[in-house]
Amino acid sequence: MTALPFTVAFYRRTPEFTETSVPEGLRRSHRTKAGVWGRIVVLEGRLLYRILEAPAREFTLDADNPGIVEPEVEHEVEPLGPVRFFVEFHR
Repeated sequence: MTALPFTVAFYRRTPEFTETSVPEGLRRSHRTKAGVWGRIVVLEGRLLYRILEAPAREFTLDADNPGIVEPEVEHEVEPLGPVRFFVEFHR
């Protein structure tokens, strides 16, 4: 997985989500805007992060392993049981 570039700065974050409150839009294919990076921060539990563009990849995220979302790259998430997480946005 790509690392968050040192040249970007945090500008906002989502509220915390759980396995029952994850918005449907995050569970299906979506992308960030041009120049916007995401960092998926898992507080508890596990979250499956799928990068849907070739080469397609899957990562299991947890408190020790955040997910990095590259600008304009198609992706989705899926809770793996009970989970608490949020997404930070950087540009």
